[in-house]
Amino acid sequence: MKPYIIYLQLAKKLCAMIDTITLLFFEMKLKKQWHKRLSYILPLIILSVSLSSCGNARNATYFNKTTSIAYNNKVESLEPVIQLNDLLSITVSSINPEAAEMFNMTSNSVAQSSTNAGNTTRVSGYLVGQDGILRFPILGNIEAVGKTKKALREEITTLLIDRKLLIEPIVDIRYLNYKISVLGEVKNPSVLTIPSEKISLLEALGLAGDITIYGRRDNITLIREENGIKRIRRIDLTTNEIFNSPYYYLQSNDIIYVEPNNAKIATSSGTRQWIPVILSAISLAIIAVINFK
Repeated sequence: MKPYIIYLQLAKKLCAMIDTITLLFFEMKLKKQWHKRLSYILPLIILSVSLSSCGNARNATYFNKTTSIAYNNKVESLEPVIQLNDLLSITVSSINPEAAEMFNMTSNSVAQSSTNAGNTTRVSGYLVGQDGILRFPILGNIEAVGKTKKALREEITTLLIDRKLLIEPIVDIRYLNYKISVLGEVKNPSVLTIPSEKISLLEALGLAGDITIYGRRDNITLIREENGIKRIRRIDLTTNEIFNSPYYYLQSNDIIYVEPNNAKIATSSGTRQWIPVILSAISLAIIAVINFK
């Protein structure tokens, strides 16, 4: 809804309220009757405002449509597949450390990593190129894109054994650029680096300082790239649907966007600057009617 439309609707409602109060006071011929009737009118006005405030409060809380219940269904945390431009840390160990040392040479691929605290570090690892190939010492080119860490780890281990390069090798692979972007109406919009490679949507929002009072909790946008296609999902955090959703756990390069609610839009458009003026006009109208003879 456009800001000026919100302002016009607000102005119409306030004008209608002024007209109603004025007519009521003109109908009161005696001053004593005014006190008596006002005692009935004010509670109705306060009740209306209170009900409106309660509705806004429900929209500003999490899981307000959820009852006390235990969720037995386990949400699967699917292992993500390696994508283009992923930066991997690959370490190889063996019963012969000297023989394994040649496979742990420092890679020339360097990237910068930022945390939610604003710190920036430089990390080096094996970059998956645009051709989907990872270049590994001695073993040469290995196709990595589209595989899970487990599949790539098993492939490298098999190559080391089949070529009799190492005895009982142990290969460990980790993401160095596992990051999540949190944007919009949160306290600290940022790009989060996740060393554990596992994080839920709620944890990501917590690391970003939580959703502000002006953020919509019933329409969180999640942008995820799957098989080269960017997909958009809408998530309602006022219900319990997130606990059974495949998007409960996030994947690397996911983007979370929290859109502003109508109150934020109205504030940004300057609509609220008119509210004190309009309320002052109402007060003056009431005072004039009270003193009317």
